[in-house]
Amino acid sequence: MAMALFSPTFSFRISTSAPQRRRRRCFVQSSQATVAIEAPSSSTTDLLLQVKDLSAVIAESKQTILKGVNLTVRHGEVHAVMGKNGSGKSTFAKVLAGHPDYEVTGGSIMYKGLDLLEMEPEERAIAGLFMSFQSPVEIPGVSNIDFLNMAYNARRRKLGLPELGPIEFYGYVAPKLELVNMKTDFLNRNVNEGFSGGEKKRNEILQLAVLGAEFAILDEIDSGLDVDALQDVAKAVNGVLTSKNSVLMITHYLRLLEFIKPTYIHIMENGRIVKTGDISIAETLEREGYKAIS
Repeated sequence: MAMALFSPTFSFRISTSAPQRRRRRCFVQSSQATVAIEAPSSSTTDLLLQVKDLSAVIAESKQTILKGVNLTVRHGEVHAVMGKNGSGKSTFAKVLAGHPDYEVTGGSIMYKGLDLLEMEPEERAIAGLFMSFQSPVEIPGVSNIDFLNMAYNARRRKLGLPELGPIEFYGYVAPKLELVNMKTDFLNRNVNEGFSGGEKKRNEILQLAVLGAEFAILDEIDSGLDVDALQDVAKAVNGVLTSKNSVLMITHYLRLLEFIKPTYIHIMENGRIVKTGDISIAETLEREGYKAIS
């Protein structure tokens, strides 16, 4: 027996039987040296995500986008990835989420000690990986509360917890609306249908808050937002941060990083992370542009 779980980006099918595993693709060795720049290491006990020498191509055209990405994320950390358009930021995020448009050709991704590349997109989501997209799509005919209830119960089943009925779930989700500065009638609206840009972004963060994801990937969540909407979204993100979860943000702008303080900032260039540092990197970019980094 299977239940279809819809998301703004994928249509997930969750089955009560063991899922069929996707075969690993043969990895191709690259002739180019990999630039390995990682955040300082402390211990392996708090390790959440470890990416080593990750390479990927566009599945259809075989164009190489990622060319040896290395990244280590620990519990409680906020990482920001910056870079010019076309540097590979969004591709990296989508590969982490398991987007079918991309094919991994080298490297590894370990998430909570599990091989992420062996997991289907829906398995990654249920395991606590969440991705917020630049342009969330509308889902006509599916209300926010129904969508959230299905997604939340799928995660509870994964954790071996009993599902929540509609009344119980309403009691759980209603207080979280305050976190994203939205009214309760928002729950009865169809997912992203007729939403403003700010409402769509806040809806994404509401999903993050409800699901209690351990690793959130926020792809340009600041795009198209005015200052007030950005402050609402940043407040909501800060409200869900704990010592047990982590965030990877993709952004072009310093202003987001002034509201959500990053532990590390990484600069991507030509499919690699070429520089890692603190907020001063973003401040330099704001003043002088990428020529100062390159």
